[in-house]
Amino acid sequence: MNRSVQGMLFVATDINHADEADFNHWYDREHVEERVAIDGFLSGTRYQSLGSGRQYLGLYKTTSLADFTSKAYHAAFTRQTDWSVANLRKMVNPMRRVCAIEAKVGFGSGSHLAIISLPDGSDVVAVHRLGETLFAEAGFITSYLLVPDVELSTPLPKEPRENRQLLPMMLIESSSAEASQRLAAQACAVLNTRAQFYAMSWQLTKQEIAP
Repeated sequence: MNRSVQGMLFVATDINHADEADFNHWYDREHVEERVAIDGFLSGTRYQSLGSGRQYLGLYKTTSLADFTSKAYHAAFTRQTDWSVANLRKMVNPMRRVCAIEAKVGFGSGSHLAIISLPDGSDVVAVHRLGETLFAEAGFITSYLLVPDVELSTPLPKEPRENRQLLPMMLIESSSAEASQRLAAQACAVLNTRAQFYAMSWQLTKQEIAP
């Protein structure tokens, strides 16, 4: 896999209700900022599920996929706070993928996100063409294909190892819930699959924490 392309860390999880308040406090006050501060990281964005799918999602964009092999990235795991260690252990059925960003169309960040899992080996060109078709529709912001890197997508401490599939995912960002549902339905009709829906909670960019 070409590791010079932009990268994305995808982390989704459920959390028990009793742990939810502390989990969100940790994520909002410590975790996102720690990750975005790592060399090569560009942004961190939190989402919450609107239906099926894991309850919480974090997406972290990097300059390149190679940033996940850097000394700065690995050093972050040797300096984890007690708060981080505790909350990582509280995650329920988590999912961690380190992905290459391919077939990108559009720009910006949408308030709503649709995630469409695809079969292994899906055609990047076909996904790009689908994104170009969706680009003409009202409410479309951006779409892209996330292709997991097998070597870099090591599982989280509580992530199930059995039947773990590293499948590509098409992500569609939209400007409203209505647009997200409509665009995902159009994409799923072509791809013959289903989508999961999320709403953005907040986003932190590198520029906002730069000295």
